[in-house]
Amino acid sequence: MAGGDEDGAPRHRSRLRHAQRAPRRPRPPGRGRRPARRRPGGGPTVTTQSVVVETEEQSALRAAVAALGARHGRTREPEQRDAVWAEAGKLGFLGVNLPEEYGGGGAGMAELSLVLEELGAAGCPLLMMIVSPAICGTVIARFGTEEQKARWLPGLADGSRTMAFGITEPDAGSNSHRITTTARRDPDGGGWLLTGRKVFVSGVDIAESTLVVGRTEDSRTGRLKPCLFVVPRDAAGFHRRAIDMELRAHERQFELSFDDVRLPDDALVGDEDAGLLQLFAGLNPERIMTAAFAVGMGRHALDRAVRYAKERQVWRTPIGAHQAIAHPLAQSHIELELARLMMQKAARLYDTGDDLGAGEAANMAKYAAGEACVRAVDQAVHTLGGNGLTREFGLAELITASRVARIAPVSREMILNYVSHQTLGLPKSY
Repeated sequence: MAGGDEDGAPRHRSRLRHAQRAPRRPRPPGRGRRPARRRPGGGPTVTTQSVVVETEEQSALRAAVAALGARHGRTREPEQRDAVWAEAGKLGFLGVNLPEEYGGGGAGMAELSLVLEELGAAGCPLLMMIVSPAICGTVIARFGTEEQKARWLPGLADGSRTMAFGITEPDAGSNSHRITTTARRDPDGGGWLLTGRKVFVSGVDIAESTLVVGRTEDSRTGRLKPCLFVVPRDAAGFHRRAIDMELRAHERQFELSFDDVRLPDDALVGDEDAGLLQLFAGLNPERIMTAAFAVGMGRHALDRAVRYAKERQVWRTPIGAHQAIAHPLAQSHIELELARLMMQKAARLYDTGDDLGAGEAANMAKYAAGEACVRAVDQAVHTLGGNGLTREFGLAELITASRVARIAPVSREMILNYVSHQTLGLPKSY
């Protein structure tokens, strides 16, 4: 049973409860616990209407998250970010995609991406939402053992526990086949010994554990295959070094090293042969959520520029009356809306269990959103002129931040490679 807090805000327990909630509708197929992976064409059809038109519950969720963002406004300090995270968790927003039986909202990636987008539009994006509930929570919910689900999902859902995600390596980059982090059976005490390095891992200092992509030897073929392990932050042999970034963000980046880190048997997520499926189950949400992050940031920058263009008057009319100012802002709005549509399509496909279709759409969404975000931020700064470079207006710091959506988690060039090869069927050059 959920009660109210002193400020009257609803409190989340076993399912999503938010302000202005519409009457509950029957959950569409594919919601709640993730269905088994199906080939394209199986399962519910994603129609144009289902992508463009939000349900009443989704609209109410968007309004509730926007209200949360408005209460906190733009966040600059870690304490402000922590306050947003705590309230979002209390209201059930952080775990809206996780199963109800483990404290989540029982919805899907469509709802989680909506939450991140609205918080970004308010100027208080939560980068760890991409990692903790979207990647780690999804992988554990779909592939973890019952004990792993019971241990991790309730905390990931309410934000009381956070998990980082480590996949990128110094010498691997976009080529996951070159991952050298390996796990081998411990001949002495049982369990696993993890050895290797990771780089550009977000929020390790604030995460209780890190979900690490490693490789193990297949006993049948002798080949190395991917496996995912949960590594506690305080594990012996687990070392981290903060990377000095020219990026203003509350979540710092780290380089990790694993020196024969001893892990128990249950540190391995799910089945040893399911690593590849687990990897794709996590990477598609990562791209969808990065698109949401970018669309939200672009909306925030555009809103600042539009308000300035309406108020700033040099001659007889506000500068927004001049087409040299108005048209680029209108173009940015169109680009952000189109990117959001592709993001929503990717999320719907993922939520209906079409992993292959979601992979294509998620890559396109991430590409479109990254490009739209960079252009929106650039135009916003240009609209404000010198004021756009001042700390007061908070746009200059977005110039660097907006590049993240172009570079991570996969570069736009690799996405173009994916579309040219997988969608268009063109030959590879590598």
